[in-house]
Amino acid sequence: MKNPWTTLSNTTVYENPWIKVEHREVIAPTGKRGIYGLVHMQNRAIGIIPVDVDGYTWLVGQYRYATEEYSWEIPMGGGPPSETPLESAQRELEEEVGLVATNWALILELQLSNCVTSERAWIFIAKDLTATQCQPDETEQLTLRRLPLEEAIDMAATGKITDAVSVAGLLRLAYSKRMA
Repeated sequence: MKNPWTTLSNTTVYENPWIKVEHREVIAPTGKRGIYGLVHMQNRAIGIIPVDVDGYTWLVGQYRYATEEYSWEIPMGGGPPSETPLESAQRELEEEVGLVATNWALILELQLSNCVTSERAWIFIAKDLTATQCQPDETEQLTLRRLPLEEAIDMAATGKITDAVSVAGLLRLAYSKRMA
């Protein structure tokens, strides 16, 4: 569908290595003039659900500065435009959990908050795992938790996991298993 919005002006009001914030003067599809603020993420969101031969997965726990809460999440991180989503997923799994997988499948692509941001996420399931060394980013203080996949799915379904990428990925995996 052709974009029914008209952009009259576009000004970058803030930019750093992770985000770019734009202020736009627009004409809405209704003909009304207005403003629109957009946040462009400089990287893709990448999530990974590693599953071992025993049916266990790993969650990553960390304090999230923006929400001021401790959060349990699937392993995830940013995927720069120079990497494919799969390359980013492989790198993030090794960095955060210390795992390498030989079997990968994309299970979900989604838009995270399409009313104000262009951020998109790719979520993978990773199998046939081999342990290696964790190498978290210098700003990350992570706690790893290995647990049955069904327990992680239950945490997403009952609100114990609230991160959008984690909830979407785990519930998508549960739905796929149910439909199989």
